[in-house]
Amino acid sequence: MPELPEVQTTVKAIKKFEKKILKEVVFHNRNLRWEVDKKIEKFLKNKFINKIDRRAKYILIHFDDSSLMIHLGMSGKLRIQSKENNFFKKHDHAELIFSDEKIIYNDVRRFGSIHLTEHVQNHRLIKDLGIEPLSKKFNKNYLFNICKNKNINIKKLIMDQKIVVGVGNIYASESLFLAGINPKKFSKNLSLDDCQNLTDSIKKILRYAIRKGGTTLKDFYSADGSEGYFNLELNVYDRHMENCKNCNEEIIKITIGQRATFYCKKCQS
Repeated sequence: MPELPEVQTTVKAIKKFEKKILKEVVFHNRNLRWEVDKKIEKFLKNKFINKIDRRAKYILIHFDDSSLMIHLGMSGKLRIQSKENNFFKKHDHAELIFSDEKIIYNDVRRFGSIHLTEHVQNHRLIKDLGIEPLSKKFNKNYLFNICKNKNINIKKLIMDQKIVVGVGNIYASESLFLAGINPKKFSKNLSLDDCQNLTDSIKKILRYAIRKGGTTLKDFYSADGSEGYFNLELNVYDRHMENCKNCNEEIIKITIGQRATFYCKKCQS
């Protein structure tokens, strides 16, 4: 699943379309997680793009009077190619066509979504999201005040999108390893120092992964075709039964919240 660094990397790749005119939108398949509104093609024809950014894992393309929200779901990706290039891949569902290039939305599992909204921050999929992990608001005090009232595993808590957005399975495991915190530890048992270490670790891991272009696991590539290289430096994720890079102890795999979880019992207490 594309996580925050992969989405940020994708946004960076398509930012070159800011201040350009979207000539037309073509859908080959509207049946994504939710059926795509049939009015989008007509509404977005020859629209000027003011800005491209993201909120959580939603890619946002802003026009004067509306915003296009794209979520990559479990397997979605964007691909840039020449307008004249008619090469078509299986599971290409939508095309955003410009004067010389186009952005193609591909999604094998079709768990992604495309919405058009006039007020993006009030959209039902956006309005209840938690704070951004790279913001100043995400700090030790914020996390500690939430943790002290929660009797759930800390890994499950930091993956709750209503608390903090964009910390998916890969980066949750890696951040907890860096912070030296066992993913099974109950949130209410974290100290203020633990919360300091964890918020610092999440920020450090995410920023580093963004610089590396995200993690290329399965078949994720950025919109410009570049691979992510953070997977080459994973400490625990997907390293079950391999030796810990710090202490040589065997990496353990368990399930928390129906998600595969990897950790080192010696390095993470």
